[in-house]
Amino acid sequence: MARFTLPRDLYFGKGAMEELRTALKGYKKGIIVVGGHSMQKNGFLDKLETILHETGLETRVFEGVEPDPSVETVMRGAQTMREFEPDVILAIGGGSPMDAAKAMWVFYEHPEKTFEDIKDPFTIPQLRNKAIFVAIPSTSGTASEVTAFSVITDYSTLVKYPLADFNITPDIAILDEDIPMTMPKKLTAHTGMDAMTHAIEAYVAGLHSDFSDPLALKAIRMIFDFLPASYAGDADARGKMHIAQCLAGMAFSNALLGIAHSLAHKVGAQYEIPHGCCNAVLLPNVIRYNAKACQTRYADIARYLGLSGADDAALVDALVAKIEALNRTVDIAPTFKDHGVTEEKFNSTLDFVSTQAFGDPCTGSNPRITSPEDLKKILIACYNGEKVDF
Repeated sequence: MARFTLPRDLYFGKGAMEELRTALKGYKKGIIVVGGHSMQKNGFLDKLETILHETGLETRVFEGVEPDPSVETVMRGAQTMREFEPDVILAIGGGSPMDAAKAMWVFYEHPEKTFEDIKDPFTIPQLRNKAIFVAIPSTSGTASEVTAFSVITDYSTLVKYPLADFNITPDIAILDEDIPMTMPKKLTAHTGMDAMTHAIEAYVAGLHSDFSDPLALKAIRMIFDFLPASYAGDADARGKMHIAQCLAGMAFSNALLGIAHSLAHKVGAQYEIPHGCCNAVLLPNVIRYNAKACQTRYADIARYLGLSGADDAALVDALVAKIEALNRTVDIAPTFKDHGVTEEKFNSTLDFVSTQAFGDPCTGSNPRITSPEDLKKILIACYNGEKVDF
């Protein structure tokens, strides 16, 4: 039997954070997890604390979650939670503080568990014994506010682990459109292409369904329509992208993802390239590779977008060309070489990255059965830009 899970409540629009005054009435303590300094600098952390205090909650802030949250940061945060004993966990910022806070939540409620115990999909024990979870995204890409996923990095091995379990789906998501207005252009581009990859992979993934398909298609169209203007700083387009990335998140959290994300998780850790940028580089060749197994599904996306082609193969080519054009519009270079990865570094890590990506949880839901050798071919094509017959 299939399953479709979303947060219980999702508040959206300008000033949506104010809705927490009602949503959290009766709760006692809230711990706020944040990353760098953007939420502080732009006043959103102060605004959140004011709302919580006026609602009657005592608060504590856990700051400094790194861009790729580490196992060590997660364990420190869980210890802080055990000392403070909140009944609400709030994460505000990009995907990193949300992902970190989800993992902290697990170890707060289950201190007997180790990271090894939960890194395999659907091994997280029951939560909400001590706290509920509220997610407030500042970026328009990861959609961690509505997903059953959390990506944590083991820096001792330079491997990213995507934790996956419906237990870590947030209870409340706040899509306050005022917050993403502060995103810089490069981050807007990278997070936007992350959302695009979420939506396209969800549409062809192994668990896609009649529930996830409409969300994925709507997200794809909105991202094509609004990402260029969002990148240029248009306020209305920024708001639309905040919604679009959330729709993509709803789709992939339930349909799952594929090898673009398997590869991006490992490439990003090895080459220090932002996750969304990795996806943008990988997506065209992943589509070319997967088309042998799900050409009609990709062609359906092209038809939905109004693209033309004599047959399904031509429609897939048109979809890939449109993605590549969007990458150019938002100034994302097409190859890993263009992003500063040296040939020596690439060749020395190629086997490791492809093997690790093959074992990534996202690989199992990819529409085409793959192998480490196939993943190496994709990586090579994405490194040097050569067209490959997959």
